[in-house]
Amino acid sequence: MRTTNDRIVAAMAVSFGLLALLIARCAWLQVVAAKRYRSLGEGQHQAAQVLRAQRGTIYDRHGRVLAMSASAPSVFADPALVASTASAARELAPVVGANRERLEARLEHGKRFAWVARQLDLGLAERVAALRSPGIGIREEPRRLYPQGMLASHVLGFVDVDHRGLEGLELDLNSALRGQPGWRSTVRDAKGDALIGPWTVETAPRDGLDAVLTIDSVVQAVVEEALDWGMKKYHAQGGSIVVLDPRTGDVLAMATRPGYDPNEPAGAALEARRNRTVTDLFEPGSVFKVVTAAALLEEGRILPSEMVDCGQGEYHTVGSHILHDHTPHGLLSFHDVIVLSSNIGTAKAAQRLSREELYRYITAFGFGRKTGIDVPGEVSGMVPSPARWSGTSHWNIPIGQGVAVTPIQLASMMATIANGGVRMPPRVVRRLGTPQGRVVYEAPVGTGERVIRQETAEILHQMLVGVVESGTGRLAKIQGLAVAGKTGTAQKLEPNGHYSHSRYVASFVGYGPVPDSMFVIVVSMDEPRPAYFGGVVSAPMFKRIVERLQSYWGLERPAGIML
Repeated sequence: MRTTNDRIVAAMAVSFGLLALLIARCAWLQVVAAKRYRSLGEGQHQAAQVLRAQRGTIYDRHGRVLAMSASAPSVFADPALVASTASAARELAPVVGANRERLEARLEHGKRFAWVARQLDLGLAERVAALRSPGIGIREEPRRLYPQGMLASHVLGFVDVDHRGLEGLELDLNSALRGQPGWRSTVRDAKGDALIGPWTVETAPRDGLDAVLTIDSVVQAVVEEALDWGMKKYHAQGGSIVVLDPRTGDVLAMATRPGYDPNEPAGAALEARRNRTVTDLFEPGSVFKVVTAAALLEEGRILPSEMVDCGQGEYHTVGSHILHDHTPHGLLSFHDVIVLSSNIGTAKAAQRLSREELYRYITAFGFGRKTGIDVPGEVSGMVPSPARWSGTSHWNIPIGQGVAVTPIQLASMMATIANGGVRMPPRVVRRLGTPQGRVVYEAPVGTGERVIRQETAEILHQMLVGVVESGTGRLAKIQGLAVAGKTGTAQKLEPNGHYSHSRYVASFVGYGPVPDSMFVIVVSMDEPRPAYFGGVVSAPMFKRIVERLQSYWGLERPAGIML
């Protein structure tokens, strides 16, 4: 009997002990941890959602769409609801083009959300939906589209899968284009679905600004066609073309090869994504003689009619340094020195300028510093100060050796001549505005900076028209249209520091119609073969572009020209 009572007492003691623990636990939950569990409970019934802002559209100068955003289906998973991650990955991977092992690992380690594939084509999303896989869902999210494919890709750049700008204007204007996301807080039911009602608190997103560029997509398309033609015809390693309006500094076209499609940037090599017009340096060669001629004429050190002895193609300068001309010449007027592109004649005339004077004009035309163009990646070029010139620099620099420039700098220089001696900073972005049409930013068109007198520019017009009419740029001549220009053929440096005899940069920089010019075109081809002279390779490309745009630009075809 006593044993039975002991057992009853022990059972009651255990029961009371358990009851005490239960009461203590309830007290702890209700008092001590009440705030935490209330927060967790509310969290299960509260839905917080980020509301995406619409990324701004990019237009050309005439309102043609260059970059836009549209909805695209993306596939996601709730790993907690996926019955078998292995079978789900095996089923989904071939449909969405994913790696099966990586997808399985993503599902295995995911908690309540994991991306399967993002921004798919509609057909693939429909195939995923047809699988009816448990825990797999589809949601819409924005996808960046470039409806004109490769057109102006180096200007536009591209974005990542989360709509962040990575290159080009997409990067440079990212803060303006991306907008400001909003948010929504509401409650959800037992199934987890959001319930919208009076209890919902919401801040609307602010969509990104639209951008209007100076680029003309028609001009851009013609330029890219000509560049592709030249790349194929001359087997070049690369090439760049820039088209400027010298009156405003507006960039009408900016093209580079190799190229890429911004809709599929992951498949492009880094080399193909580089905007060579602002990033690549090269010695300009004879195109640089325009700067030397401008300095000499502006300072009154020479007249166009003054004769210069060009030494029959060979001239000893300093020590063992010898200047050569491709075609031997004797006495030439300074006008013909430029028209026929004599190295010897130009360098000998340049000795009438001090180092400081020549350097002042070089920098005034924008070399050795960034043009300030509003695309990322621009470099300043290389122009040594007079204190760093060697004994031969005063002979080499006037003919475009010993300095390094970019295509956009050459375009800006020649635009200054075409514009009567006034330098207009180049620009690509015209304005930014809201989708409703309110202008937020308008790029100013200033009065520009005068570099040389109008009279000097007019003399240079005569010389540069002569280059096309009877000089080294004859293959740029266009019947019935007065255009001016200058050729350039520059040897590239080898790793040992010596000039190459097989690798060249061939350039032509032209403008027209003269004298009231409305376009400047720079054509620069990297390592063309077998032809490599600027007048043979790049001048015909200039002609090809202008002839195809004559009607579009409404260019008059005068019978002659009086300068």
